[in-house]
Amino acid sequence: MKIAILTSGILPVPAVQGGAVENLIDFYLEFNEQRQLHDITVFSVAHPDTKNHKALQSKVNHYHYIDTSSRKARIMRKIREWIQPKGDYYNNHIEYYFERAYRQLRRQRYDCIILENRPGYAKKLAARGQKGIVLHLHNDLLNSNVPYHEILKDSFSGILTVSDYIRNQVSTLVALDKITTVHNGINLHHFSPKSQSSIHRTDLGFKADDFILVYSGRINKDKGISELIDAMLLLQDEPHIKLLVIGSTFFGNATNDNSFVRSLKEKAKSISQRIIFTGFVDYHRMPDYLRLADVAVVPSVWDDPFPTTILEAQAMGLPIICSNRGGIPEEVGTDNAIIVPTGEQYVNGLAEAIRSLYRSPEQRAAMSEVSLRRAPYFDKERFADDFFKALGSIPF
Repeated sequence: MKIAILTSGILPVPAVQGGAVENLIDFYLEFNEQRQLHDITVFSVAHPDTKNHKALQSKVNHYHYIDTSSRKARIMRKIREWIQPKGDYYNNHIEYYFERAYRQLRRQRYDCIILENRPGYAKKLAARGQKGIVLHLHNDLLNSNVPYHEILKDSFSGILTVSDYIRNQVSTLVALDKITTVHNGINLHHFSPKSQSSIHRTDLGFKADDFILVYSGRINKDKGISELIDAMLLLQDEPHIKLLVIGSTFFGNATNDNSFVRSLKEKAKSISQRIIFTGFVDYHRMPDYLRLADVAVVPSVWDDPFPTTILEAQAMGLPIICSNRGGIPEEVGTDNAIIVPTGEQYVNGLAEAIRSLYRSPEQRAAMSEVSLRRAPYFDKERFADDFFKALGSIPF
């Protein structure tokens, strides 16, 4: 097939600035390069770090870059904002990317146009007569509550979702036979407990006998980091329990200090010697940090569709403490995770789960073994293979 991919319009592909969606695009493009399955054109925002990327040498994957950040592009965006064109679904920055990408896309005939987590693009594409539109949906963005849902629901030839949770949400609007779940994958060669670590506990101020919890991901309210710190405050009688917080407020090398982060640090003042905030850590260094931990905690308080942080921790052989929200229960089992229901007793439940694993090294060891056994299913090659099989099953 001849395929076009419209990305988020925010982060570049290849994923030189990170981003879960962008990493997944890289995975299936890499698989396509290896298997020579399809002729694929990616329309991505431009970034200087992509210029010499080895992925651009592919004969089957082609990259078209849209300038959204130069002085000229900023002026053009501003003019567009003044004009206020009708029919926009997203903010002006994203719509500017879309229109610039569409100028190039319409010059070719594509069998399939994949929209990466941007259902709103379909509104204009369908109105302009484009067929073969496929939505790869990573978040709960297509249901009966979203704008123009009556138009959007009939615009897609097929929808691929990252979890059954998202599939069920979409099924309130679209027939189930048009929706296929393709669970995400990660690079299991990269996330491996067997590799040598370049970071040691003492480098971050931990002791050899500390019990280290690791939280990795964006630092915001939805991710439950505030509740996790509250749970740590309930464990002040366990001084060897420490928390390693890895991440920033956005993707890429962003500052880690805003009002929410400052409020977390203020809340944690009384146990500040037991919590380390690393700020942004490059994705390639994540395994080194995860190897320091005894347990991973993913305390999301929103319906997290399918967080890859769980897959990464699982691949490193870590026992997991997580919430029961969104697609999280699809990633783990009760034999390698303690799943804590959110609600009024959530903080107490997190604290009890942490204390339980701290006091039971035998249980941690058993859970670790199960994590390693579960990990192979979430390999990036399985994800990419399933992705293209699902794409091939759609009647265009």
